[in-house]
Amino acid sequence: MQTLHVFKSILLITIIMFTASQSDGQHVKAIESGYAPVNGIKVYYEVYGEGKPVILLHGAYMTIDLNWGRLIPELSKSRKVIAVELQGHGHTEFSDRALSLATLASDVAGVMDHLKIDSADIAGYSFGGKVAYQFAIQNPKRLRKLVIISASYKTSGWLPEVTNGFKNMKPEFFANTPMKTAYDAVAPDKTKWIPFLEQMIASARTPFDLGDDNISKITAPVLIIAGDNDGLDKIELVKTFQLLGGAVTTDLGATPKSQLAIMPGQGHVSLMNETAIISAYLNNFLQ
Repeated sequence: MQTLHVFKSILLITIIMFTASQSDGQHVKAIESGYAPVNGIKVYYEVYGEGKPVILLHGAYMTIDLNWGRLIPELSKSRKVIAVELQGHGHTEFSDRALSLATLASDVAGVMDHLKIDSADIAGYSFGGKVAYQFAIQNPKRLRKLVIISASYKTSGWLPEVTNGFKNMKPEFFANTPMKTAYDAVAPDKTKWIPFLEQMIASARTPFDLGDDNISKITAPVLIIAGDNDGLDKIELVKTFQLLGGAVTTDLGATPKSQLAIMPGQGHVSLMNETAIISAYLNNFLQ
């Protein structure tokens, strides 16, 4: 019962975020959108603005607009923003193809190929964050800088109550939610909603670990953004920061290439509503 209550509370926060993002009047129109044929499916993308490319990877069950609707107008003032919808999400069709991080990261590289982009900065939130970690491991030469927002590269990076919550997820939890509304608005086949949820829930329940050694070998600068109460194990988060060269005394040596930002008073979903702060973090880091 407690797990159900916590999960529904998260969805309530998402409703608030979704409502705000749709009513703030800050939306900009994509200068390009389309589908990239990669790895047996067609992956949807949208392009905004001009400048050095930054690729945005959304969280689980979300669309580009639901996750990034408030941030894209800010980022696209000085950057070319490429937002991608991963397998089964939004405009991108559902597929029976195995939902692996390696394949999803390869899809992102395929979108880059389609758009003739050799290298880019990548920002991933939650589910998109672990795809971004995988991309960094698979395609180090194609990554300039990496931004990870409230995500871990291994199951043990989350608090036990979060991983237990994944185990108890059910498709019916998503009925009458902003995720369902957003999906229905753009999905090419709305009848795939339940199979999509089942595929994603199965993925969330599967333990994963991209490996400490692999994370320590990431050469690109990394910015980690987390809420102080977002469900990530902060002990493990600091260990991740150490693997990336952080958590040192800069007064006694060089400043690390990677950065860690903990946003006070924020949970996993609510921190994405802090548009001005996240935008400032990203702009400062990606310059």
